[in-house]
Amino acid sequence: MKAVIRFENLSKSYHEGEQLRAVLTNASASFAEGEFTALLGRSGSGKSTLLNLISGIDQPDQGRIWLLGQELTQMSERDRTLVRRRRIGFVFQFFNLIPTLTACENVSLPLELAGAGSREATARALAMLAEVGLGDRGGAFPDRLSGGEQQRVAIARALVHEPEVVLADEPTGNLDENTGRIVMDLLERLTRARGHSMVLVTHSHEVAGRADRILHLRDGQLI
Repeated sequence: MKAVIRFENLSKSYHEGEQLRAVLTNASASFAEGEFTALLGRSGSGKSTLLNLISGIDQPDQGRIWLLGQELTQMSERDRTLVRRRRIGFVFQFFNLIPTLTACENVSLPLELAGAGSREATARALAMLAEVGLGDRGGAFPDRLSGGEQQRVAIARALVHEPEVVLADEPTGNLDENTGRIVMDLLERLTRARGHSMVLVTHSHEVAGRADRILHLRDGQLI
């Protein structure tokens, strides 16, 4: 299988006051097409930093990253943004829905940013909301939705533009155990059915146990 994500010798440090803290040190890995990989580690171990590097939001201090055959580390910030917008879907711990937009408008936003017309974007957003069990909540604003419903809207938004890669950062971390399990069932089913590659950050061994492969982040090392 071809690698949809590959990186070599990634290192990243941050200043904490006068101290320089290494979050990643010479990390290398590849992720296969259609593979579900979990990144398991404690809070502050560098999991979210690695997602930000893979997506081109952040740049490494050293090392190289390829996404779908394109070397992100050689691109301008604008080109990285375009790749991210078109080819990556994000699911966040705190949903990151825009509070002034309805559920349907939140889901249609990635399509409109990619150039889809308003009517097409709305139709596809409503169809995607139906897939996550919220076909009747398209007109609701985020503050009228439960946490589980908000995360389902966020999943619909992440998948509506058919990205090749899905990056999920603690997607059940802000939900109770039962709701988290329901949301995780949905996210896994939809991504596997579409053949998306998913990299999921978690500190939960139960969530990580669903993955095809688990990578551990400890003291800046990827194991």
